[in-house]
Amino acid sequence: MTDIKNMTEPEAAEQLAYLAKEIEKANIAYYQNDDPYLDDAQYDKLRHLNDAIEAKFPQLIRADSPSKRIGAKVKSDFKKIELKVPMLSLADIFEKTEVSDFIMSIKRFLNSGEDIVFTSEPKIDGLSFSALYENGIFVRGSTRGDGRIGEDITDNLKEIKGFPVFLDKDVPERFEVRGEVFMSKADFFALNKKNEEEGKKTFANPRNAAAGSLRQLDARITAKRNLSFLVYTWGDVSDIRWKSQIEFLEYVKELGFPVNQYNKVCHNEKELLASFDVLMENRASLDYDIDGIVYKVNDLELQKRLGFLTRTPRWAIAHKFPAEQAVTRLNNIRVQVGRTGALTPVADLEPVNVGGVIVSHATLHNEDEIKRKDVRIGDMVVIQRAGDVIPQIVEVLIDKRNGDTPEYQFPLFCPECGAHAIREEDEAVRRCTGGLSCPAQAVERLKHFVSREAFNIEGLGDKVIDEFYKEGIIKTPYDIFTLEERNKPTDLFSASPSLNLENRDGWGKKSVSKLFEAINKSKDITLQKFIYALGIRQVGSATAYLIAKHYHSFSNFMTAMVAQDLQLLISIDGIGGAMANDIVEFFKEQHNLDIIEKLLGVVRIEDFGDIADTSSPLFGKTVVFTGTLTTLTRSEAKSKALAMGAKVSGSVSLHTDLVVAGESAGSKLSKAQELGVKVISEDEFNAMVS
Repeated sequence: MTDIKNMTEPEAAEQLAYLAKEIEKANIAYYQNDDPYLDDAQYDKLRHLNDAIEAKFPQLIRADSPSKRIGAKVKSDFKKIELKVPMLSLADIFEKTEVSDFIMSIKRFLNSGEDIVFTSEPKIDGLSFSALYENGIFVRGSTRGDGRIGEDITDNLKEIKGFPVFLDKDVPERFEVRGEVFMSKADFFALNKKNEEEGKKTFANPRNAAAGSLRQLDARITAKRNLSFLVYTWGDVSDIRWKSQIEFLEYVKELGFPVNQYNKVCHNEKELLASFDVLMENRASLDYDIDGIVYKVNDLELQKRLGFLTRTPRWAIAHKFPAEQAVTRLNNIRVQVGRTGALTPVADLEPVNVGGVIVSHATLHNEDEIKRKDVRIGDMVVIQRAGDVIPQIVEVLIDKRNGDTPEYQFPLFCPECGAHAIREEDEAVRRCTGGLSCPAQAVERLKHFVSREAFNIEGLGDKVIDEFYKEGIIKTPYDIFTLEERNKPTDLFSASPSLNLENRDGWGKKSVSKLFEAINKSKDITLQKFIYALGIRQVGSATAYLIAKHYHSFSNFMTAMVAQDLQLLISIDGIGGAMANDIVEFFKEQHNLDIIEKLLGVVRIEDFGDIADTSSPLFGKTVVFTGTLTTLTRSEAKSKALAMGAKVSGSVSLHTDLVVAGESAGSKLSKAQELGVKVISEDEFNAMVS
C-alpha cells in the first residue's frame, strides 16, 4: 500500500505522473475499446490514490489530471457531438459509514440541520447515453465521451426496441433525456453462446456486450443485438416542468420512457441503507447488472444551491457494492469427477457480476467444507472472487433460509459410473473406485493428455474430446495417433469403415488436415512433458521436470517404477512418501502399462539433458511466482525456471531471490517489497529464460 503520509514532493509528482498515464490508458480501454483490463476495484483504487495525493499536494495537480476529466476522448471513427450540458460522473463511496458523511457534508454546505429527502436508484452497469428531442422529434443521440464531447450514436439508438423517435405528448421545445443502455443477462448469455458457436469474440460481462453493441459504425449490427435502456436524468431542457428528481422520473415515464422500478424516495440515512441492503441481496435475481446504488437529493432547488465540484455534483453520490463479493442464490450442488477420480462439489449459482466478471459457479472444495459451512441448496450465499482465485462461497446467510431446506448429503456413489466413492482416513477427498472404466475419469485424462503442457495438440479441445469419446472415436490416448489411418477411405464392406471426419459438422478438409499435422508434430515430445501427460496423481509439470532431470530417460524411470525401486525417487527434493507411493501405484496397474507400451510404439521421447548450467541467470536462485500470468501458465513458468537451475517456492521469505509478478499480484508482492526482494515482470522473466 502506498504510504501517502510520509511521501515526499518529488515522490508525489512521480506517482501522479504514473497515475495520469495509467488511468488514461484504463479509460481508453473501458470507454473507447469496450475491453477493460482493470476490474472496477483496481480502477477505483487508482482514482482514489490520485485524489488522496492531490489533496495532500494541491500544488502538484497536473493539467492532465484524472480528477479534471470524465471518461475518454471519442474515437476518431465516430462523428463528434458537443454536449451543451456536460455529462458528469459521480463520486463513489464503498462503506456504509460514508453515507452518513455524505449527508452531513450536504447539511454543512446548506447550513441546515433539517432532514433531507433523497432518491435511491439502482446504478445500471451499462453505457451512458443522451437523447435530444426538438419539438418532440428525436434528432440526436450521443455517448458520454469525455463528458463534453461525445460520439454520435443517433442511428444506433433508433435500433433499440422501444426507443421513442417521436413524443406524442406536450414536451419542452428542447428536451434532452439521459440514461443507460444495457443488455439483460439472458440476452448476454445468448449472445456469448452464439458467438462461441461461430468462433467469434465472447464478452466478459453484459456491460462490455452492451457497449460493444451500441458503439458500432454500422447500426445494422446494433439492430441484431437485444439492447435495453432506462432514463434517469435530463440534460439540455428549454423548460423544466418538474421540481424534484422523483417528479422527473414520473414525468418521463408518462412520456413512454422506461425508468427503474426500484427507484425509491428515502427520508433519512436508515432508509437509504435499507434500500442498499435490499438491492445487494436481490442483485442476482435482477435480469440486468447493477454495480451499486445512486443517492440523489430529491429537491431541485436544493440541487441548484449545492451545485458541482470539478467533475461531480455535490448532491449525488454512487454507493458501490463490494467489488470482490456479491450475494446470490445457490441453485444446485453438482459433483464433478476429475481424472484422478476425485469427487469435487461445485455450486451452481444465480449468475451475478463480481469484480467485472459474471460468476455462475463456485467451488465448494469438499464434503467437509459443505458440512462446516452448512451449505444447502436454495440458500442465499456470499461469494467471493479475488485476483486469480476461483470464486468460492464465503458464508451462508442463515437468516434468509427457508426452514424446510434439508441438509445436503454428499453422494457415496460416483455420479458418472455408479461405482463406490470411498474416502481414505487421511484424505479430505472422496474418490470414485471405477478407475478408467469411469467415463468421467477417462475423458478428463484424455483432456489432460492433449493439454498445452503435455502433448499440446491443437484442434483437440475439450468439446472435441467429449464428442469423440462419446462416439467411440477416441477412448484411449493411443487412439489419437491412429486417427489419420482410420480416417482414410476403406472398402465398403470393411468391418472398420472410414471415420470421414471431413463430413462432420464444423469440420472440413482444411481443419482435419491441420489436426493430423498437429498430432504428427506432437509425436516428438520431451521426457518431462510425456511424464506429465500420463496423468499420474500428484505429478504436475514441475514434478515431472524433477523426475526427468534425475532419471534422464523414460526407460530408466519406468524400469525403476515397475521394480518399485524408490531409493532415487524419494531422494529427490520435492517428492515425498505419499507422492512416491502414488507414482508406484500408477505403474502397478496393468491397464496403464498396456497404454504406455502402445504409446512407445508411436511417439519419440527425448532423453533429458542437463540444460541448466552455472552461467544461467536463475541458477541456484529461489524464485516465487505471484499474480496472473498472461503468456504462460503457472506450471509452464515453473518448468522454465527449473530448467534454468532455479528452485521454485510457493512463499516469499528472506531466502527468496526473485519474485515474478503477474497481473493482480497481491500479498506475495507486498511481502517482497517489504523484504527488499527483487521483483520482475512476466516480460522480464520471459526475456531471462528465452
